[in-house]
This record gives sequence, C-alpha cells and structure tokens, in this order.
Amino acid sequence: MKKQFKYIGSIIGVLLIITSLSSCNDFLEEKPYAKINDGQIEDSNEGADMWAMGTYAGLSRMYTYDEFPRCIELDNDYVTGPNWAFGEMGSGNFQGSTNQPDPVWKLGYELINRGNEASYHVEKMVNTTPRHKENVLAEINFLKAYGYFLIVRAYGACPIYTSSINQGNDPNQPRRPITEVYAHIIELLIHAKDNLYKNTDPNFVEGRVNAGAAAAMLAKVYATIGSASMPSGIIKVKGGIPFTLSGTTKVFTNPQIVTVHKQQVAGYESFDSQEYYTLARDLAKEIVIEKLYGDHELIPYSSLWKKSGQNSKEHFFRLGTISGDSYFGALFWRAYCGQIVDGYVPSGGGLSHGLRDHWYKLFDDESDMRAIDGVMHRYVRENQAPYGTGSFYPNNEKWKIRATGKDANNNVVGDPIAPFNDGKSYSSGTGESNLAYVTKYTDVSNRAITRTDAMLPLLRYADVVLIYAEASNEIDGLNSDALEALNSIRRRSSATEFSIGNNVGDLETKEDFRSAVIEERAMELAYESDRRWDLIRWGIYLDVMNAIGSVDEINTNKKRESKHLLYPIPQDELLTNTAITENNPGWN
Repeated sequence: MKKQFKYIGSIIGVLLIITSLSSCNDFLEEKPYAKINDGQIEDSNEGADMWAMGTYAGLSRMYTYDEFPRCIELDNDYVTGPNWAFGEMGSGNFQGSTNQPDPVWKLGYELINRGNEASYHVEKMVNTTPRHKENVLAEINFLKAYGYFLIVRAYGACPIYTSSINQGNDPNQPRRPITEVYAHIIELLIHAKDNLYKNTDPNFVEGRVNAGAAAAMLAKVYATIGSASMPSGIIKVKGGIPFTLSGTTKVFTNPQIVTVHKQQVAGYESFDSQEYYTLARDLAKEIVIEKLYGDHELIPYSSLWKKSGQNSKEHFFRLGTISGDSYFGALFWRAYCGQIVDGYVPSGGGLSHGLRDHWYKLFDDESDMRAIDGVMHRYVRENQAPYGTGSFYPNNEKWKIRATGKDANNNVVGDPIAPFNDGKSYSSGTGESNLAYVTKYTDVSNRAITRTDAMLPLLRYADVVLIYAEASNEIDGLNSDALEALNSIRRRSSATEFSIGNNVGDLETKEDFRSAVIEERAMELAYESDRRWDLIRWGIYLDVMNAIGSVDEINTNKKRESKHLLYPIPQDELLTNTAITENNPGWN
C-alpha cells in the first residue's frame, strides 16, 4: 500500500460513484479543492463531506481505466469473448502478462486506506452537527466494508488495516483469518446501516449511500457466509458441454442439468451456516417486506436500464459517470454493448464481452424481457458496413425469419421485421463475434464517444430480494414468502412464474428452489459482477466450470483447477509486505 491522501481530489469525484445523478445539493458542485491539504479542510459539516468525497474518489479510481469490472467479472461459466479480450482473466490465466486480478487487492486497499484517513479526521471534528457527523462516518465505513468484501471473496485471508498509512499504520500487516475479516466487515456495516440516513430522511442527499444500501450489503455478506459454510447440499445448474461436432461444424447444444454436490468453502468451516442464513433472512425481510431501511422497490423493466430508472428506489449503490469526461467518463460499457459511429461498431469500439449461448437459452425469449429487450439481437460492425450487411443473434430459425424473412432451409416465408427491415442483409454465425450482448448499458448521452455516462449497478434491490428468497428457503424450506420474492423478479420481466407442487415445471423440494434462485441470479444479474462469486460461495465453481469441458462455443478456455478458487496475491505486495511470505496455493 502506498502512502497517499496528501491532497484531497476535486469534490466532483463523487459524481463517479453516485447512486443518482439527480438533485445533488450545492456542496456537490465543483469547487476549487484540487490542491487542498488536510490542514486546510475546515472543521464543519462541509469539511466532513469533503473527507467523505475523498473516500468515494477511491472507489471512482477503480473504474477509471477499465480495470474494474473486468477483474471481478470475466471468470465464470456464462461470460465469454475473443482471445484478445479473454486470453488472460477469462481463460483462467490469473498471472498473465497484465496481472488482471491485481486491482481487486491494490485498489480495494487504496479505498480502505482513504477511508481510514477520512475517519481519523472526521472523528476529531467538534464543529459538525452530531447527526451529520454520524452519517459521514457511516458512509466511510460502508465504503471500507465494500473494499474488504471484494478482497476477502477473491483472496481469502487478508490483512486488516484499522488506520491509514499517514497515521502511522505499519503497511507490513499479516493476513488475518477469513473469520476475523468478516467480523470487521460486519462491524463496519452494522454501524453504517444504523447511522446512515434513509432515502426517506429529509437530510438524505441523492448521490450518496443510504441505510438501505448498507443493510443490503450486510444481508449479502450474511448470505455469502451462510452458503460458503454450508457443509453439503445438492444444486442443479444448467450448463454442460456447449457443442458437438458434425464433421468440422459446431452444433450448439441445449444446456443440460448438471447436478453438483456442493463443497464447504475453505476458511468458512467455523461459521454456522444456519445462523448466518437466519441473519440474512431476517435482515433482507426488514428491507424487502417491512421497509425498515427506506423506500426501495423493484421498478418497471421498461425503465430499469434507462436514465429515468437510475434512482435510489432500486439502485442502492451504483457507478454514475460523466459523458465525455477524460477521467469520469465510463470505459467499461464499450466492451458490453459497443460504440456506435455512423450506425456501426467501429474497429476497437468494443462489443467484445458477451454471454454464452447456454446463458441465453435459460430464458423463454417469447416472453422474458431480459431476453427480448435485454439482449442485442441486431448489430453492425465496421467491416460489415461497406457491404450493407449486419448480424443477428441468436442463430436459430425464429430469429432468422425475423432478420431475413427466410426459414432454416432458406425458403422465403415473409419479410424482415423491425429493426431488420432497413435494407441491410443480415446473417448470423457461431464465432466469437456472435454472442449475447446485453443492452443494460446502452442508454447513454452519446454512444459514439469512448467515455460516456453509462451507469453500472454495484448493488441492486433485486439482489437483496433474491437473497431473501434464498435465505428464507434455506431456513424455512419451501414457503410462500420465498416463492413470492422469487416470482416478483420474474414477474417484473414477464417471465413465467414458478409454483410449488409436483406438476411439470413446479418446484418440489428445497433443493429445487435453491437451484432456481441461483439460476435466476445468473439471468437477472448478468454482467453485474456476481456470477463468479455465486459459484465460489456455493462451493460449485470447479464442478460447473469443468462441466463445460475444456473450451466453450468460441474456444475460450473454461477448464479450472483448485488454484483458481482464490486469486494470486500481487507480486509487488509479496515483495514489499514482509508479513506475507507466500502466495495462495498454486500461484507463484
């Protein structure tokens, strides 16, 4: 960890990590604070806010140069892309030439160090109003807890820093057991949820975390511990071998049910799974059912991914960005949905991170809006534009008819329908350029530029609804409350709702419901940096990944070993931190 925080960055840094861009108070306006040192920050509510903004700026740094979310997103069963984009992290090469996982450790601890420095100065203040000071310290604790949660999930045992390097904390700290790290996270989040403003409080400022965000994060921590410490259990995941060969032609398969006997996650053995699932259930119920932490809800799918939906009702905690800004403009979005210049995706303009055919086939794409509107079915790349051609997805007869007016045998059965009726000739294929690309991040002010104002959710209300369903089922077995929570997510996107019973398609057992929730999370939270961590916490990562075989549909390596359960500690940390003498198992 480097010595830092000599200067507080410009207060506009908060704009990158706001939960909403609307109705910011005056203190969020840009002010000439770029060269203010800590002795010049006044002892006041505004001064406390400046220290909070300095901590938020540590979070914004994570997403400035495309390091996040790549380092927490690209390694799972359903994401894929060309070798140049997935040849390292996405192929299990965690110690490649660019060490793509390293920012989780480095930038996570940078965020924590900023938070420790900010806490030190705010705690000393005597001229702040007591309630405002409580809220600021709770914001800082939330951000520190977020940093630790990223790190402990990825690396396991890790150092705990209770003060900043500036305040004399020795950077040579040993790794602490997972139990101690989670105890620290839980302490931080309990303080945060009990002291943050709710989004219904008159003093709450849009653009800052609230009590609902802290409670939701704590429920997620409890559920993570609950699932990871569960010693055994059956989970059914849809996946398996992605294709067969007919000669040299790949024939895509339908996902098969892979029955996995979960493993208890190493380091979680001393936790009581039932205790932590009870905590997750009760806290999630207080958020979802009893509304004890503010006014949060599922908003309509039609506005969920629009600018009009980027509010604190569903998006507890999100990355907001500034269109055209060289530092605060988002880069991540291009990989998922591509720039559009003159009607096409230019070379180097992204559209490289997609989801596999097996993921798309989880949906009923006749009714589920997450497949109908949530996936790009039409796109044109620069090399296609001069020829008046384009691509459609998926490569099946239904979409071929829509895109070309021809059936599987190339018989004309009608005319192309919108948006394919634009005079271009559309085709599809099975290569690395024909994937399920999400539309979540397409509503931006200017899709032609590199850095724009795309929004990335870091924690959504839908996540805690599914946590409630999961935890309720684990503690109480099949029950109507858990079913309603699960169905509320499906109902929002017009997916067919589940029933409990013994008819075809019904959920008959606790294990059926558990599996349905895990699958729902894969569909609902796709490309929101959750899938790897769900597989890891459930102790099914290796089985699910290796059930794919050696490679997926486009030859991305999916074979994994036990060493992939944890990220390798960065080499420069091993060289400089004398208290850490060895890397995680299997890594140099």
